[in-house]
Formats: sequence, structure tokens, C-alpha cells
Amino acid sequence: MDSLLKHMVDMTGHRDHTMLDISVIAAVQELAAAAQTRVLSLYNVAGQLHVRVRASIEAGAGARVHDALDSAVPGAPLASYPELAACLAARETSAEAVAPDGTRTLWLPIWFGDKADTCLEIVRAAPFPAQTIHTVAGIVGVYRNFQNLLDYSERDSLTGLLNRKTFEDQLARMLQCPCEPEPPQPGQPERRQHREEEKQWLAVVDVDHFKLVNDTFGHLYGDEVLILIANQLQASFRAQDRVFRFGGEEFVVLLRATTLENARRIIDRFRANVEAYDFPQVGRVTVSVGFVSISPFDSPVVTLGHADQALYFAKTHGRNQACHYNELVEQGLLQTVASNDTAEFF
Repeated sequence: MDSLLKHMVDMTGHRDHTMLDISVIAAVQELAAAAQTRVLSLYNVAGQLHVRVRASIEAGAGARVHDALDSAVPGAPLASYPELAACLAARETSAEAVAPDGTRTLWLPIWFGDKADTCLEIVRAAPFPAQTIHTVAGIVGVYRNFQNLLDYSERDSLTGLLNRKTFEDQLARMLQCPCEPEPPQPGQPERRQHREEEKQWLAVVDVDHFKLVNDTFGHLYGDEVLILIANQLQASFRAQDRVFRFGGEEFVVLLRATTLENARRIIDRFRANVEAYDFPQVGRVTVSVGFVSISPFDSPVVTLGHADQALYFAKTHGRNQACHYNELVEQGLLQTVASNDTAEFF
């Protein structure tokens, strides 16, 4: 009982999804005497459900976080987990499989209404005692409730996108996992690659003439435009990217590892989707975008400032376009502006 209470106190003390994941698998691993416990993410790719490992722990080892969203390669299809697939299809709370060697695997989907995008997987060499299943089910209930609270605190109430409060943490994590090589040492030649390098990207999106929309049609229609653009953002960007409402009519996107041409194609696909959309009552709405590669050698403030410069260029040179900061600088259309690297976002 003391161990259970300790784990419950630990779980309820976190205000971060990653730490909550680590806390729950540590608790379940100990209380179920498991060989392995994992948090799985369930997500949709082209209409098909896939499974990715988000966090894991094995007997005798520490918990490990899998930043699988940094990879553009989909995880395993849900079809490779037939028992879990059947469980989800039937909206059941658990599924179990027994391997030929007697190893038991228990899956516990985390349901929010009729949707589950997270699942606990527990592997054990022996059958699960009824008391263990009962205890673990209680932990899953607490985990679900705290996940829900964290989701609520991290989301914009109007659009459902991640809010500005979560942006700094997400960007800091991307900066901790740089995709760029170290700069060459003095006297050493620059290393060249045979293919275009994959980088992380930050894009700032602004709705063109949004004040005119509010002034002409009213704030209710303005809010509807923001909601519909948020829907376009979620539909146009990839599962591994992160989309935020930054405030007012401004949005920010963090694109995970991809090339410049792919980043440009993805961003412009979104811009074109908005342009082609018929907004109720309002009609045609367009967006301008400024984007920049994320460098581990720049502070978050500098990175955001560069994207803002590219956005300003787009807004003052015709709107309804996406501008790449580095290209504008190389073409002499923008000058780098010194920024205070120690400034705070908020």
C-alpha cells in the first residue's frame, strides 16, 4: 500500500505529459512485477491506425522516452496487434494475449469518450492476478484523468490547438535534439552532403486582413474563421508536426525533421488549402507565412524573430504567400536583426 501511495503522489505531482508517462509505467512495472511496460500512441495515417512506442521500462532498467515523433517513418500498423485492434473496435477496456512461451501481454486503452489515442501495454511472464489487474485499472483511471487535465491546460479553448504556454517547452525539446551537424572548426573544410539535409522548422502563420473580417462580419464569424483555419492546419500538416495558436489570428507550426523542399511543399499546401476554402458568409480568406530552419546555435527568441521577419516580408509584399527567412537574407531582401538572446517569450 505504501508503494502504491508513493506512486500515486508521484503521478499527481507532474504537470508534463512526458513525466506523467514515465511515472505511470514505473508504477505499473513495479506493482505488476512486469517484464516490460510501455505507453503506446495510437494515431491515424492515411485512414489507417498505427502504433508508436512513447515511453517504456524493462525489469532492471530505467524508464526510457521514445521521441518517435521526430521520425517521419510511421510506426507499426495496428493490424500487427490483432488483440488490441479487436479491443479498440469493440470499445473494450482491455485485451490480453498469450505467447507460445506463456508470456502474457495486457493492453489497456486510455479512453476519452469514444476515442483512445494512448494505450498501456504490460508484459509479464506469468498470468496476471485479479488483484493486480484491479490495482492497475485504478492507476489507469488516475492516469487518464491527469492526462485529460494536462490536455485541457495545454489547449486553446477556441480552436483546440496547443496554446502559447506550451510552445516554449516544445521548441526547447526540438533544440535539444538538433538535426544540424556541428559547424566546422577553423581551418577545416566544410562537410558537404550528397542529399539535402533534414532539419527542424518553425513557421509563423497570420490571417490576412483579419481585422476587416471582424469589422465587416462580426466577431462570431471571425471566431469561426479561426476555428476553420485551425482545422485546415491540422489537416494539412503531418502527424509528427506541432500546431499552436499563438494569439489572436496568429498560429505557429513546428515541423519535425524534413528537408527545405518538403517543408516548403507542406507549408504551401496549407496556404493553398486556405485560399481554396469557401468560408461561410465571409467567402475567401488567405494567410501569410514566414518560416525558418531551427538551429541549435540560435536561442528560441532569435529563431522566432527570424520567422517573424519573414512573415512581415510576406505581409508587406502581397500577402497570401510563404517566405523562407534564409532565402530572403541570401537574396539581400532581408537583413539580420540583432536580438536579445536572453529575452523571455512571455
